[in-house]
Amino acid sequence: MDNHQDSRSSRASDSPGDTMNDVYNAWYEMLEGEGAGLAARVAELEVRCARQAEELLCLRSTLADALRRLNALEGRAPPTTQKNGTYTGSTGTPTREVRMRQPSYRETAKRTSSYGSSVSSLPQRRGPQHQSTGSLQSDSPASSSSLSPAPSPSPRATPAPHLAPHPPQPYRSRNNSTSSNQSASPANLTKRWNSTGDFNAQGLTANSRFTTTKSLLNLYSKPSQNGPILKHGTHTCQYNEEEGSMRMFLRGRPVVLYGPSDLDGLDPGKVAPPPQNKLKLEWVYGYRGKDCRNNLYLLPTGEIVYFVAAVVVLLNVEEQCQRHYTGHTDDVKCLSIHPNKLIVASGQCAGHDRVDARPHVRVWNSVSLATLAVLGGSQIERGVAALSFSRADGGSLLAAVDDAPDHTISVWDWQRPDKHCLADTKCSVDTVVAVEFHPLDRNQIVTCGKNHIAFWTLDQTNMLYKRMGVFESRDKPKYVTCLGFNPNGDVLSGDSNGNIIVWGRGTNTILKMVRGVHEGSIFTLCCLKDGSVLSGGGKDGRVVMFDSEMNATGMENVIEGHYGGVRVVAEGRGSQIYIGTTKNCILHGDLQLGFTPAVLGHVDELWGLATHPTLPQFVTAGWDRLLQLWDGLSHSTVWSKDIEERAQCCAWASDGSAVAVGALSGRWLVFEPASRDLLAAHHDGNEPIQTIQYSPDNKYVALGSRDNFIYIYQVDDNCSRYSRLGKCLGHSSYITHLDWSEDSQYIRSNSGDYELLYWNATTCRQITNPTSMRDVVWATNHCPITFTTIGVWPEGADGTDINSCTKSHDGRLVATGDDFGKVKLYAYPVTQPKSLCHAYGGHSSHVTCVRFLPDDSRLLSTGGLDTAIAQWIVD
Repeated sequence: MDNHQDSRSSRASDSPGDTMNDVYNAWYEMLEGEGAGLAARVAELEVRCARQAEELLCLRSTLADALRRLNALEGRAPPTTQKNGTYTGSTGTPTREVRMRQPSYRETAKRTSSYGSSVSSLPQRRGPQHQSTGSLQSDSPASSSSLSPAPSPSPRATPAPHLAPHPPQPYRSRNNSTSSNQSASPANLTKRWNSTGDFNAQGLTANSRFTTTKSLLNLYSKPSQNGPILKHGTHTCQYNEEEGSMRMFLRGRPVVLYGPSDLDGLDPGKVAPPPQNKLKLEWVYGYRGKDCRNNLYLLPTGEIVYFVAAVVVLLNVEEQCQRHYTGHTDDVKCLSIHPNKLIVASGQCAGHDRVDARPHVRVWNSVSLATLAVLGGSQIERGVAALSFSRADGGSLLAAVDDAPDHTISVWDWQRPDKHCLADTKCSVDTVVAVEFHPLDRNQIVTCGKNHIAFWTLDQTNMLYKRMGVFESRDKPKYVTCLGFNPNGDVLSGDSNGNIIVWGRGTNTILKMVRGVHEGSIFTLCCLKDGSVLSGGGKDGRVVMFDSEMNATGMENVIEGHYGGVRVVAEGRGSQIYIGTTKNCILHGDLQLGFTPAVLGHVDELWGLATHPTLPQFVTAGWDRLLQLWDGLSHSTVWSKDIEERAQCCAWASDGSAVAVGALSGRWLVFEPASRDLLAAHHDGNEPIQTIQYSPDNKYVALGSRDNFIYIYQVDDNCSRYSRLGKCLGHSSYITHLDWSEDSQYIRSNSGDYELLYWNATTCRQITNPTSMRDVVWATNHCPITFTTIGVWPEGADGTDINSCTKSHDGRLVATGDDFGKVKLYAYPVTQPKSLCHAYGGHSSHVTCVRFLPDDSRLLSTGGLDTAIAQWIVD
């Protein structure tokens, strides 16, 4: 009995402690279980948030692409087969003898060392897509028997697929869009947006509610006004009614011009109206990779964005269509893409126009092309060298580096109504080539350039503090050329020694160095979505892939040397990448299959332009020694040839059987367009051949030289044999332009000292009585100093201000290209001293040549130093 009671009392005394232990154990187990479950749920929520962020970006991309496609469908005409001429071939990538070229872009020009200045006034819009049917056949022997030229071996040859030629059809413009100066009503917002010229204040009204960068609706901001500008000259002219002559003064020098004998009385005080036709920018051929960096990106709309001259081009490589942002007034020098992938910032250099000549930054929407902000017009001195949107805070800030001697860095709150500059300070006395916001650390900025890399911090008081990167003395490069970031937030830099350096996150010290990646400078580092890194060599042309830890993966590719070195690498869709090169080309492809050209351009000053007499094709020739044949409908290069001479001018034979090219050395060469064989080569004088023209009957060719002479040759054997008849002596300055009469008997010519002289072509003698030539009908109007082009000269004009003049084949229009980057359109004849015109900008250098295609549906213009070719639809 006692034992039993003891046992019960023992159990009774033990039970409270055991119970408490059990409770604590259960509580701990429950807490641990809840903690593990909570951690799992938090991780799941983080993954879900990341997925939703990706889905939002994907939805933005899809919506932007859908908007673009709807706009494309809205006004598209039924597909028609385009005219396929003697030198056209396959769709796809054109093969080129020296470089093959796909589509390019447009603009107008001005004479200045950087490329000049112009007011952007381009109302332009591309209509339906013109699929390429004008490219080269492959190098197979069978192609030599086809109508397309058989490409000869060349460093830029790229094979192209064969397609059956399409039957010829008229190639009038199929653009049925509304005019750029019409309002875009809400019901018409699905129209195809091809350029900023398609928008006006009525179409897209500014609304501060939509300035947030997190919304697609910020499309509807007030765009820049870029319609055609009406201008007229007001220079003093004296009309002599008895003689039927006009005395015009160029730089104080009188020039007497005689009108036709049946001319009615002319009142010099009247103002001639502008033509009913206007120009729309359709395509711009070219790319500026020669001296600019970080200027190639893929947008969610499926377009790549890049710039040339004063135009930012949005090109869809697959659909072969272009749109253009034309808000800039001079050379665009840099680009940056907002983290939402829809907003673009572009910076330009200082211009020479009285209007909008200051260097500045423009922030704009890539879907609507509406301008959202204009920054730095009063602070930036010389030009914008580099731009970067902030990334860790959703793109609310924008950093810019001035190209002035102190290379000032400024940070802008670009969404504020007053476009407030938060901070600015001197960056470096040495050249700065890149600026980047850190993708993970807010208010952290990295800059690099000559002899330095700098790490900046923007504190809460908006002060910028700099720490210089610390190099080991023996490894310090002359230039730090590019920047990137790995997934951990470490900073990557490429340099002129071919090394890649990893800088520890938050530090200014080297964490890792990968030596000898490239021979020569590394111009670009592209960090892909999967964490791997691509580096591009500017000298060796190699693209090398690394993993996220900067270990070589063994994957690399080398672009062909004739495309130049790698300037920039941009990630495309899937495994595709885009490469901008130092020879103004854009290639696309992947590391395994290689690369093909998407955009090809001239690399040096461009003067030569001539249109085919019957086909929608044209040739260009420049100081880069390239002669290129283009198809104006497919916007592609049919072929390209290295002629080993710096070319100044070119011309088609009247039957299209030959192309003559005049060079700076005084040589001139003749090529057969189909085979690109050299038919003839001659040398006249030691000065540049300034202009060259075949007679309408194709029996003669005249060459105007800088040595003041005009050389005339007789043409035989289908333009393959040339015999010199003589040279015309009489000009006291270099020859600038010449025209043939319709009967091929006479020539008129202009010179550098504003003379207009007439010549008998068969005897090479000057006709000293100009009144006897007043009723001669001229086949062309390339001479700007004539009675029928008096009104193209502005008041106080230097006689060399107008570089090129051309009359449409139907005799209704005259177009000019001038030193101020303008393409102007007049109603022909321009006999009134005060004649209104439509003026268009876009070139950032002097416009060196303008020519109409044979059916007058399009006008072509070339920019000198900007190396761009603009193709305009005559609407």
